[in-house]
Amino acid sequence: MSNTSSTEQSTPGSYVEPGEEYTRDTNYIEDRITRDGRDGWPVEPGRYRLIAARACPWANRTAIVRRLLGLENVISLGMPGPTHDARSWTFDLDPDGLDPVLGIHWLQDAYFRRFADYPRGITVPAIVEVTSGKVVTNNFPQITLDLETEWTEYHRDGAPDLYPEHLRAEIDEVNDLVFRDVNNGVYRAGFAGSQEAYEKAYTRLFDRLDWLEERLRHQRYLVGDTITEADIRLFTTLARFDAVYHGHFKCNRNKLTEMPVLWAYARDLFQTPGFGDTTDFVQIKQHYYIVHSDINPTGIVPAGPDASGWLTAHGREALGGRPFGDGTPPGPPLEEEQVPEGHGA
Repeated sequence: MSNTSSTEQSTPGSYVEPGEEYTRDTNYIEDRITRDGRDGWPVEPGRYRLIAARACPWANRTAIVRRLLGLENVISLGMPGPTHDARSWTFDLDPDGLDPVLGIHWLQDAYFRRFADYPRGITVPAIVEVTSGKVVTNNFPQITLDLETEWTEYHRDGAPDLYPEHLRAEIDEVNDLVFRDVNNGVYRAGFAGSQEAYEKAYTRLFDRLDWLEERLRHQRYLVGDTITEADIRLFTTLARFDAVYHGHFKCNRNKLTEMPVLWAYARDLFQTPGFGDTTDFVQIKQHYYIVHSDINPTGIVPAGPDASGWLTAHGREALGGRPFGDGTPPGPPLEEEQVPEGHGA
């Protein structure tokens, strides 16, 4: 997710305000795609395109949910490359550098078609209406909830219930804690503009990771006995922890691989269809180490860590649980959406 906006193609983004604590801009385009179309955007197969860069943890969530629910042939997927400047994400991995459906190079074009001179960050994930080319929403916490609750008519047979009604209050409570201290906590440490702000974020992050280590010691998933929205939101941060946050963001009390419960939990999810097969470690590292030039001015992307450990046995089956509840695993990814060879574990 980018939190900068500019009109200069060559200008890198700026992420650290000297002397300041990092504060995420959480003002997003709040329109929703719903069954009743109350915001003017009704649920309709083929009408929308999800733009989700593999590098971005917030976008990765939407790709996982789309896979688990079997919405691949209902909502198409556009994948920008791993890097961007202050101007926008770009479709530099596609032929001629253009999204094959929207025909644009800069994601900002979809934002400007909706709002001329859109003043905020050009962020992913974003959902774009195909015919108009206008962005509908970039409100990432709501996007996945709506995929889970508003698009049920188009879920695949055997799709899991990722946001079960009787567990929603607990899921929301866990999500709030995890967002504040972990999902956004790594950024608050990495983009801190003072020693004090960094240490405060660092302490909150590892206090929460210790809490999660204990919570997951005797239960396979965060809430209930199946995979839910809460697990998806935590997973995308854990998947990036050793590759990026430990070194680049100075979250280095220990590695994920040194927290036995969380490491086993993360491997369990990674080896579940929909999780590991949407995770691209190469693009993840390229994004953070190249884009955040004020943190890593050399732009050197580290060669490690070795990702093969993600495929080792985790033993979490012993805790019971039913990953998909009464449902079934999704099929393999679409050929054009497979993580490139050598980019995964």
